[in-house]
Amino acid sequence: MIEMLLLSETPLRFGINVSAMVALVFGLYYRRYRDKELVTAASLFNIFAFGVLSILSAVEFSLAAGFGLFAILALFTLRSEQISKVEITYFFGSVSIAVICAIPGTDLVLASAVAALVLIGAWIFDHPAILASSDGVKITLDKIDHDALSNPVKRRADLSARLGVDVMSYQITALDYINDMARLNVFFRKPRA
Repeated sequence: MIEMLLLSETPLRFGINVSAMVALVFGLYYRRYRDKELVTAASLFNIFAFGVLSILSAVEFSLAAGFGLFAILALFTLRSEQISKVEITYFFGSVSIAVICAIPGTDLVLASAVAALVLIGAWIFDHPAILASSDGVKITLDKIDHDALSNPVKRRADLSARLGVDVMSYQITALDYINDMARLNVFFRKPRA
């Protein structure tokens, strides 16, 4: 009887899952960042996660073990290539939607409402208007200045002059003394038009 109830709810849960995932991955992420690879990976991972969670929830398998399994899978998947903070956040959001929708025992209205809240939060907090005046860029300098680490105020002023923007902060990610190169993440304020 319980299996029949779970089976009858699965298509509804899958529909909620796919709708929320499409809104997140295609409606928000792809429209803003145009990254086809992450869209494909997050979409498929969502579908796979939903399938595995649906099966695991029908048998005696703890939720903690399920989360552990997906943490391991995500680690293997994402360790092969460096992924940005925004990309990993959307990827996790896609997996979260699958978890929210696949767990039986939660009311379908509650699962739908939580998935909707996830989407609303993503839409608001990653909206281009929220942080429109600031941006970041990765750069490589062909020379390491002797004060690269000792004088951050001077380095910030030099970067501002070179780039023609107001550099708010920077982060040195690599110093290569053999090739005399420095790699930096630079966070800047865009000039007002």
